[in-house]
Amino acid sequence: MDKVTSTIRLRMSAHDAHYGGNLVDGARMLNLFGDVATELLIKQDGDEGLFCAYDNVEFLAPVFAGDYIEAYGEITKVGNTSRKMTFEARKVITARTDISASAAEVLAEPVVVCRASGTCVTPKECQRLNK
Repeated sequence: MDKVTSTIRLRMSAHDAHYGGNLVDGARMLNLFGDVATELLIKQDGDEGLFCAYDNVEFLAPVFAGDYIEAYGEITKVGNTSRKMTFEARKVITARTDISASAAEVLAEPVVVCRASGTCVTPKECQRLNK
């Protein structure tokens, strides 16, 4: 089986900022991982499936409004109905509000801001692909 992966990239907005200093809530990264997991399940099974549980989550660096985050995931193990997945969120552009309100900088190397792993399930009767 070919490796099933998904990547999405988006800008964190002022609406995403939850704490002082325009700090984005870590739960926003988990929301992105949920979207990545949905795409992975559609690619694997032709169905959105269900996210059951995270078994590990690590918040590694802060994210601020104006930062661009790239969320990546891949299926690492396929069972009858379960799909084990790993996720990584990387900051690829950072806001530079220290320079001006609209300044930003493309990072030479992405900064890993969050890693996680978890399990999703696609019921047998919903699996349409890769049978």
